[in-house]
Amino acid sequence: MRFNPKARLDTSRTSDAGSGSGGGGLGGGIPLPTGKMGAGGVVVLLVLVLLGQCTGTVDLGSVLGGSTSGASLNASRFQTDASAGDDRYASCTTGEDANNSSDCALVAVENSLYDFWSEKLGSKFQAEQGVVTFTGGVQTQGCGSASSDMGPFYCPVDQTIYLDTQFYTDIFEGQLGGEDAPFVRAYVIAHEYGHHIQNLLGYMSQVKTQQGPTSDSVRLELQADCFAGVWAAAAESTPDEDGNTLIEDITDEDITEAIGAATTVGDDYIQQRMGGATNPEGWTHGSSEQRVKWFKTGMSAQSLDECDTFSATSL
Repeated sequence: MRFNPKARLDTSRTSDAGSGSGGGGLGGGIPLPTGKMGAGGVVVLLVLVLLGQCTGTVDLGSVLGGSTSGASLNASRFQTDASAGDDRYASCTTGEDANNSSDCALVAVENSLYDFWSEKLGSKFQAEQGVVTFTGGVQTQGCGSASSDMGPFYCPVDQTIYLDTQFYTDIFEGQLGGEDAPFVRAYVIAHEYGHHIQNLLGYMSQVKTQQGPTSDSVRLELQADCFAGVWAAAAESTPDEDGNTLIEDITDEDITEAIGAATTVGDDYIQQRMGGATNPEGWTHGSSEQRVKWFKTGMSAQSLDECDTFSATSL
């Protein structure tokens, strides 16, 4: 993936929350196999939505307390030093910066997603409040506290995407055996942005069942994969506000890497990777085959209607 070196970057929606204290992190295992959260996870946050997303701040730790992974969060342990990362993205001004910096590439991908979805949805579009990166832990503005164990996630209450940038190496590469490549990072962000689009379009309110191979949570995650594919297919032809195309080149290798990432975050793959047996009744995100299928569906169809996993008789 290569960015237009002359394109301008908008950093107004991307910020860094600094380094959170505490940890407890990776040594105790990540909650991916339990169905509570995961790479691109949103299931726990959907529980919060269903309980009433406007009732105030809810600590994710209280929801995760029953997880068989033993992961528990304490809000006081994960306060962040917001000033620590204030300047992280300040130098990201052009596409050339994005070609030379993974931080600036994150900004560029967010910009591309913003440009694409604002054009695709028209009057229905509303920008996400932000993409917030952090290290170790973060205090959200609507979904309580979270640690890096959670993986990337979207909080529907504050309409913000949260990402510990160490996720790619510590968890994605280290524990899940995936590949840390530029378009893999783009796929992860595009999936989370897909959750924001679902929030705008009302799909999140359709989630009633939380686990199982055909559950609403699986349908939601597969639809976010499909939305990521819709964006990926059109990214090279999406102009910014200046009429420039921000992403110049997405190669076949990039797509192969994204498909590999989708495989790596399948529920069945994760269960096997973590030493357990495959148990479809515990799925919350879908199998590797399903995640690849729906990403490819989005790329080939380039249609939101074709991404309607909630109406699909077969996933």
